[in-house]
Amino acid sequence: MAEGSSFPSFTDGSDVCAENSCTPCGEGNINEEAVKYCHECEEYLCTRCTSQHTWQKATKTHKLVDKKDAKHSLAVVKTKCLYHPDRDIEMFCRKHDMVYCAMCIATDHRVCEQVDKIESKLTSSVNQTEINHISGEIATAKETLISATEKQKHNLASLEEERINIDRTLDDIEEKMIHHIRKLKQEAKQSVTKKYDMMKLGLESEISTSSNMIESLKEGLQHLKSIDSLNPEQQFIHIKLTKKTITNARELNTQTDSKGICSISFTANNALAEFVSSVDSFGLVQEGKQLTKPKQYKLKAMKDINVKLNNDKSACNISDICQLSDGRIVLTDQTNRNVKMLDLNYNVKDSCELDAGPTGICCISSNEVAIKMTNNTVQFVSVESSLSKTRCFSISGGIYYGLTYCDGGLWVSTGGGINIYNTAGTLIKSLDKNHDGNRIFKSSTQHMSVTGDKVIVTDWSDGAVCLNKDGTVMRELRDSRLKNSKGVCVADDGTVFVCGYYSHNVVMFNKDGNCKGELVAANCGLKKPLNMCYNKHKNTLIVITYGSTTLKVLEFEE
Repeated sequence: MAEGSSFPSFTDGSDVCAENSCTPCGEGNINEEAVKYCHECEEYLCTRCTSQHTWQKATKTHKLVDKKDAKHSLAVVKTKCLYHPDRDIEMFCRKHDMVYCAMCIATDHRVCEQVDKIESKLTSSVNQTEINHISGEIATAKETLISATEKQKHNLASLEEERINIDRTLDDIEEKMIHHIRKLKQEAKQSVTKKYDMMKLGLESEISTSSNMIESLKEGLQHLKSIDSLNPEQQFIHIKLTKKTITNARELNTQTDSKGICSISFTANNALAEFVSSVDSFGLVQEGKQLTKPKQYKLKAMKDINVKLNNDKSACNISDICQLSDGRIVLTDQTNRNVKMLDLNYNVKDSCELDAGPTGICCISSNEVAIKMTNNTVQFVSVESSLSKTRCFSISGGIYYGLTYCDGGLWVSTGGGINIYNTAGTLIKSLDKNHDGNRIFKSSTQHMSVTGDKVIVTDWSDGAVCLNKDGTVMRELRDSRLKNSKGVCVADDGTVFVCGYYSHNVVMFNKDGNCKGELVAANCGLKKPLNMCYNKHKNTLIVITYGSTTLKVLEFEE
């Protein structure tokens, strides 16, 4: 190998030795001087092998450089498509902010605008700040998945212990039974084992998926360490693929958390000894999911996060807030008539002007939000890579706070009740009275929050009403310490937070509607809270207050 070169050269050990010998010929102990170099194959090529390289189907698209230029040029290694492994990634779809091969574009992105070849869009290499940021995100996502995997392993161990305990119970019962009952016992054991094997298989599959994702994150981090050796095109590709892996890791963690803890139990038939000859089963085997136990929330600290932009014409008046599945925060600024997007560290990354003052916002999907506005419209905004307005439709009650999305329907507060629209803008149902003809709400409807298939709606009084997705009243959440209840959100363990506008406090309820006390009392400095958002990625509560340029981030004691 020539001194200082980062590319291989081969010789056969004979007296005739070229500076860079042909790699394929060298594998057959033939020494031929190379004239070209292929970065994708990492091979030097003689004249004959160069000719073959350019007409063979597998290599004819490879870019060859003169031997003397090999060590001075950047690698042109192509990255294969995730969905079409036989094709190279060479296209960039700005709408989805992702790189694809030409086949992906032709099949799934035909209607997307701003689709270009990557090489035509590159102007500079990835900067070190972005590399460091992504490295940090990889580390965070990796640690989160490692923690989740450990929980799954503990779950698997507890599941095994539950199975063993059930077996012992069955054995204790067996001692009191006659030969006829032993047959039923065996049938019950088989049922337990079947349930156990099924759940075990599921947990092992989830653990395997998490482990594979961890390896992908490690691989992404490794790629970042050597990214300086690649050309701008490949740097761009690897950055986009690494970001996609990070997003997948977060979504996987969210899915894992939502599934809860697997368990099985056995309920013995206590009457079995008396009616042994008449029963047809040994007991009931049940499969269960034990969700995370409700947390004990206690306020530790309250921090201010300024969200005012340099180009904001006025002081902010944040009217509503929501969180995307990847952890980003999106909020509406009523005074400046815009929507803002914050990263996981609450830094404002983008904003988009609106046609009117916003009064509500909610997530529709991982890449789209809906915004309710004072001009009686709902404006949809894409949040994939940057904020951009898309479609809109007309509604009633745009001046009132309150908008959420549940089971395909947009729930819009009208002050006196709720209107439910589909995403095309068709009014499906209006809710203001129950089946007895009595009013559902004590006062004017305010903000809303979704928990499972239920919607919790605050009214301008002392709490909120929990409605089923069909509009049926399930329960009320009331407490006399709340004065003019306005905002509401739900934590991942089912705890409901309701804030009082004139009582300057936050009251907690469990998922059954029973009050758990105050999280924030009136003397804590929280003035006129409008709404809240539970940050499941940081286990914090983000509160917006009337006429404020800052967010209040409430941290809990461990």
